[in-house]
Amino acid sequence: MPTTTPTDASAHAPAAGLRDFYENPSVPVASGTPRSLAQARMLAAALGPAARGPRTILDIGCGDGTAAATAAPLLTGHRLIGVDWSQDALRRARTRVPYAVRGELADGGLPFRSESADAVLFSEVIEHLVDPDAALDEIRRVLRPGGHLMLSTPNLAAWYNRALLLAGVQPVFSEVSMRGIHGRPGTEVVGHLRLYTARALREFVAASGFEVVRLRGAPFHGVPRPLRPLDRLVCAAPSAASILLLHARRPAGATARTNSRT
Repeated sequence: MPTTTPTDASAHAPAAGLRDFYENPSVPVASGTPRSLAQARMLAAALGPAARGPRTILDIGCGDGTAAATAAPLLTGHRLIGVDWSQDALRRARTRVPYAVRGELADGGLPFRSESADAVLFSEVIEHLVDPDAALDEIRRVLRPGGHLMLSTPNLAAWYNRALLLAGVQPVFSEVSMRGIHGRPGTEVVGHLRLYTARALREFVAASGFEVVRLRGAPFHGVPRPLRPLDRLVCAAPSAASILLLHARRPAGATARTNSRT
């Protein structure tokens, strides 16, 4: 078993409607491969080879484990643990990753001791959260000083969303209902509650006690095929890219938040 030691976690279940939504097997739980690979490369470069000592990585909101399985070959020798709230997602994740455990993102809800993880993958999760502040507090608690946070989320200010807003169309990634799509392109409800621009994401993560190291852009697999070359090109300007990839660190010597469990 990994050296990151699970502890007894309190239950912090979301409201019944959201709980039922995320336990529905038809709800998408996997990140796109380009995003997963880009994020894994950033993390592998930050951690260095496992020959220097294996590091513990938590994939929080691992979904069905697809993103973790995609990242694993780039993180050989490190300990990769999937964490999710959904029991259905965890059942599927356990077919792809060695370890997958249940955890929640509030008030000590992650089943790990303080300062026990070297890195956290947080892929397309923050946009689903009612309380992202508590989530980053909890991630900061489990990270060691100097530990890495690799966060990805859709960009509210993606290049096509700017054009859609000018035309009076609801931006891609945003949703006004959990039952259907209204006023924007697409047909799939994915439960997004919050959306960030590059500037807002930087400011929010910094205000949560992290040092922002780098922000990159990544393409979105849902862009129509004829427009995908343009979408990849725009990644050079993260503020207009489809997906935001942020690398942050818990400052060395920083202490855990006072409401955290030790």
